[in-house]
Amino acid sequence: MSTIVNEVRKGFYLDSVALMRLSAEIAAMGGIEEAVLMIGTPSNLQIMQDAGVLNATGENASPNDLVIALRADGKGSANRALAHANKSLEGGALTSAKSEAKARTLRGGLSLHPDANLALISTPGSYAAREARNALNAGLNVMIFSDNVSLKDETSLKKQARASDLIVMGPDCGTAYLNGTPLAFANSLSHLSAPATTAAIAASGTGLQEFAVLLGRLGGNLKHGIGVGGRDLSDAVGAISTLQAIDLLAKDDSVEQIVLISKPPGADTAAQVFEKLGSCGKKVIACVFGYSETDVPEGIQYAANLRHAAELASNSSLPEHDIQSLATTMASSVGQGRNKICGLYSGGTLCTETQLALQNAGLATASNAPAGTSDIADNAAGKHCILDLGADEYTVGRPHPMMEPVVRVDALNNALNDQTVAVILLDIVLGYGAHENPSQAIVETLVQHRAANNSTSADTPAVIASVCGTDSDPQGLQSQRNALTDAGVTICSSNSGAAELAAAIIQHAA
Repeated sequence: MSTIVNEVRKGFYLDSVALMRLSAEIAAMGGIEEAVLMIGTPSNLQIMQDAGVLNATGENASPNDLVIALRADGKGSANRALAHANKSLEGGALTSAKSEAKARTLRGGLSLHPDANLALISTPGSYAAREARNALNAGLNVMIFSDNVSLKDETSLKKQARASDLIVMGPDCGTAYLNGTPLAFANSLSHLSAPATTAAIAASGTGLQEFAVLLGRLGGNLKHGIGVGGRDLSDAVGAISTLQAIDLLAKDDSVEQIVLISKPPGADTAAQVFEKLGSCGKKVIACVFGYSETDVPEGIQYAANLRHAAELASNSSLPEHDIQSLATTMASSVGQGRNKICGLYSGGTLCTETQLALQNAGLATASNAPAGTSDIADNAAGKHCILDLGADEYTVGRPHPMMEPVVRVDALNNALNDQTVAVILLDIVLGYGAHENPSQAIVETLVQHRAANNSTSADTPAVIASVCGTDSDPQGLQSQRNALTDAGVTICSSNSGAAELAAAIIQHAA
C-alpha cells in the first residue's frame, strides 16, 4: 500500500520552475510514485489533491508556504526523498536562474527600467489577467506567458490594449522575438549576419522557434516574431492582436515579408485577416496547419509546413536526407510485427505538424492533441500515436519537457518496450528557457535500454529526431546532434522531414 507524506515549510517561497525541476528529480528516485513541490495556493492544493499526494498536513498550508507532497511505496522511500528535498532546499541553494536586480512589483520593475515598454506576465493564470491589466494601465505592451486565462479576460485585455494603441501577446505566448531579441522560450539568432527583413505572426511557441531556426539556416533572419496566443484567431476573440500585428509590421519599412503561422482561424476572422494581409503591401506567406493551397487567397503564398515557409521566405531549399533511399535501408531493419509510429513531442505545434504530415502520407493517427483527421489518443488502436507531452494533462505539478527532459523518459521506455512500435519520433528543442542538456536523458535511456535487452538494430525501434536549435544557442547545437547520433538516433534537418521519413519507413516495411 502506498505511503503519502507531506511536509509544509512555513513562509518559504521558490519560483515554480525550480520547484518543478526538483519535483521531477525526486519523482525519479527509487520507490517514489509521485512527487510534487508547490506553493500552497488553493489551486495548487487542488492539483495535489487530484494527484493523490495531499494529506491533512498539506491541506493546512497557506499561500505563503511550500508543500512537499510525496507518494511512495513505503516510509523508507518517502523519508529518503523527503531528506533529499530538504537538503536541496536548504539555504536557498536551488534556483532556476541567476539575476542581479530584482523587483517584487510592477512599480518596482518600472523604477529599475523606466524606459521599458513591455511587461512579460508569468504568474498563475488566476492572477495573470489582473497583472496584465495593471501593465496596460501603466502604458506597457504585454506578453502573457501564463495559460489558464479565461476567454473573457483575454478579449477584454486585448480590446483595452487596442484602445490604448498597445498590444497583448498571448495568453499562453511561449515565444516572441522583438527587433531580433528573443523572449521566453526562444532560440538565439545572434550568430546571423543577414539583414533581418522577415517578420512572423504565430499563435504558439515551438512553431515560431522552428521557423526562426530554419530561416536562419537558409540564410534569412527574423526581425520580429509576434506570438498572439492560440485563441486569438478564433471568432470569439476576432484576431484582435493579429490584426494589430499586421498593421505594426506594415509600417516597418525594414520588414519585407510577413509569415503567418497558425491553426485554421474562425471563418469570420479568416476573411478579416487575409484581407488585411493581402493589402499590407508586403510579401505574405501563410502556413496555416490544416489548410490546403486552395484555402489561401490569391496573392498570398501557401506554405504546407514550417520548412516550406522558411524555404519560401529565403528563396532557398533546406538540405535533407534522400528520404526514400534512407527509408528503404531503415525499413529492412524493422523487426517482425513492428508497424507503428510513436511520436513523443515537447512542442505542441511540432506535434500538430507531424500528425498532418503522416495523414498526408495516408496514415491514420491518434493524439491527445488531435489535428486534422486524428482520433483521440484513447482510440489509438491500429493508429500511429503522436503525443504532445507538454499538454496540460502531462504537466500538472510537473515541469514542461522542454525544461526537464526526464519527464519524457517513462513514455520513451514504454515505446522502446512496445513490440508493435517501428519508429519513435522525437523533437529536441534548444534555446533560452530550455534544459541545459536536453539530449542527455534521451541518450541515457536509449543506452540503458539497449544494454538491458542486449538489443541490436533489428529488434529495437528506429529513433528519429529533429533538433530545433542554432549555432549560438547555449546548449550547443552540434554537441546535441553528435550525442544523439552516437546513441543511434537518425537526425533530420526539420521536424516535417523527420515525420516524412517515419512515414516512408512504415510504407516500405509494409
